[in-house]
Amino acid sequence: MAIKKLGSQTIRLLNPPSIISTGTVVGPKEGEGPLAQYFDTILDDDLFGEDSWEKAESKLTKESVKSALSKARLNMTDMEYMFGGDLLNQLMSTSFAARDLQIPFFGLYGACSTMTESLSLASMIIDGGYADNVVATTSSHFSAAERQYRFPLESGNQRPVTSQWTVTGSGSAILSAKGEGPYITYVTTGKVIDFGIKDATNMGAAMAPAAVDTIRMHLADTGFKPDDYDLIITGDLGKIGHQIALELLEKEGYDLSKVLKDCGIEVFDNEKQDTHSGGSGCGCSAVVFCGYLYDQLKSKNLNKILLISTGALLSPTSTLQGESIPSIAHAVTIESKLVN
Repeated sequence: MAIKKLGSQTIRLLNPPSIISTGTVVGPKEGEGPLAQYFDTILDDDLFGEDSWEKAESKLTKESVKSALSKARLNMTDMEYMFGGDLLNQLMSTSFAARDLQIPFFGLYGACSTMTESLSLASMIIDGGYADNVVATTSSHFSAAERQYRFPLESGNQRPVTSQWTVTGSGSAILSAKGEGPYITYVTTGKVIDFGIKDATNMGAAMAPAAVDTIRMHLADTGFKPDDYDLIITGDLGKIGHQIALELLEKEGYDLSKVLKDCGIEVFDNEKQDTHSGGSGCGCSAVVFCGYLYDQLKSKNLNKILLISTGALLSPTSTLQGESIPSIAHAVTIESKLVN
């Protein structure tokens, strides 16, 4: 019997895992943004001493995992599983990192929703009694993503105002069966939603309906109201997608204007840094959560948040074949303390 299931898409964790530490590594542009003080390592060079963007991204993952382990005073051998992914073909950055880290590995692809997908599955495996210590990690790299999905940087293509800037960064979180919080208490798994958007330079519009669907189902399944949360924050809708999400939620009868924010808006100063609609990428919600949001939860400035990472499930092939952009959003409730 699925005693932990609520409604159609949500799980209430009966033994909520604690997030005992996090680690973040970001690129130079992210280090010039408003959240710089919350990142562990800010690179001077986004090649990170490597000879390709992809190798640099893999190193981001390795270093963010090591940073989280160091702060938790744990060794690599203490980690029973690693859940993680990135945007690249065959999860090459995370897979090569897992090769070097030698932690039993579940590779995940949820596009930019991968951070909450990894947190969801890591939480469930601990809640189920299958592990005590698990790492959830995600990364992205601006230059690697541009090369795979759009145009190589050498082409010098003009970016439209709807486009977003892929975050160069990796965030890792260590989840444990023991700890003093913050805790992951609920998991809402998203469905693939497709409103027929085909413009790969307007990801916010493509992903907003998926975010709205997951938020709506989470509230319906749990009975929570928006004001039960200090913050509801999406992964990387950017300015355009954020506004679309607010309007769609209002049509569903939910006013989230006071609590809904977006990691893609928070990570950069859009005006000063010329990021057009904001940040995006797997690393966007990963570094904002593992840096800024985790700090706010630990200091009790935030007591209960809903993190919804949003992902566009397109590929270069599907774009060239004229397909629309299916999207997904996964959500986790994170609380600074457990309330009986």
